[in-house]
Amino acid sequence: MKLKQTLVAMVTMGAMSTAAWADITIGVNLSLTGGGAALGLPMQSMIKTFPSSIAGEKVNVIVLDDASDPGKAAQNARRFVNQDKVDVIFGGNLTPTTMAIGPIATEAKTVQISGAPGKDGEFVFILPQGFSVMAHAMMQHIKAKGVKTLGFIGYSDGYGEGWLKAMEPMLKEANIKLVGVERFARTDTSVTPQALKLVAANPDAVLVVASGSIAPMPEIALRDRGYKGLTYQTHGAASPDLMRIGGKAVEGTFVVSGPAIFADKLPAGHPSRPVSMDFAKKFKEATGSDKLSPFAGHSYDFMVVMEKAVPIALKKAKPGTEAFRLALLDALNTMGRTVISHGVMNWSASDHWGYTNETGVMVVVKNGAFEVLN
Repeated sequence: MKLKQTLVAMVTMGAMSTAAWADITIGVNLSLTGGGAALGLPMQSMIKTFPSSIAGEKVNVIVLDDASDPGKAAQNARRFVNQDKVDVIFGGNLTPTTMAIGPIATEAKTVQISGAPGKDGEFVFILPQGFSVMAHAMMQHIKAKGVKTLGFIGYSDGYGEGWLKAMEPMLKEANIKLVGVERFARTDTSVTPQALKLVAANPDAVLVVASGSIAPMPEIALRDRGYKGLTYQTHGAASPDLMRIGGKAVEGTFVVSGPAIFADKLPAGHPSRPVSMDFAKKFKEATGSDKLSPFAGHSYDFMVVMEKAVPIALKKAKPGTEAFRLALLDALNTMGRTVISHGVMNWSASDHWGYTNETGVMVVVKNGAFEVLN
């Protein structure tokens, strides 16, 4: 399939090949088709609001669709660094696609700011919250509910395994027994065998590790086969798709999320409340919807980060050069505490996740909507 360029230079005039030397060029890789489109499309909506200039320098944005395919994500990344000579890459929005981009960005000494959990590195920064940070918030709730046995069903990739590795030591410390671990591929259309095994194990609670429109599938399978215990979902499922597709099957589900989509429900003193409120306002202006997407929040946060880091980098070098890319890397590593819609982040050279344990917000699905828990 021919590489599809879905949006080119959306905030600029002229083709990228004739961009001025001082222009800031940003390559955005998103899943706009395929299984990850439910995450990628709302992220694209926010990217369309990217400022046309930062610190007086014009911004060029190229958006490419990876079709939810890691191979296409890698192809896009090669185009970004070899043909478009981008200063920074944003994306992907799935763990497999973002991990396909990382080695290419690193080899080209180009910062990648990922919109999905993945593997960090010298040039790779992660915008979604780390597994351990979100697992911490979830475990506090699991322990408070008196759960003694837990089942697990999740993706058979980096996202699923990352969550499992984060949870295992916490479960051991809390003396909670992991009674079943089931995996499935993102492309699977049924998880009936896995659900039957978990129903037979009958744990007090089941943790589902999936994302977007796929996340409801394991819960529906569990409920259809008579499971009546508690269910938990990760921040990858914190989107309207969980209720839209899951319906009654996901009522009562506990979900851990960043604060971005609960702007007006956050306490007045929450550091992310003002930023989240601004994200909510801009998202509604861009989409006409007040059903906030946490994935769109990552695009908004990418803009916040760029508006803070780029002016710092510009003091050292001009865009379109390796010197500027390295200056941008240094700016991100040293810009300090930064409040974004998804929490408070403080990247450093040794930590490209950067969130604290106060980040996670626990919510419950009630009457077809998310309700923040105290």
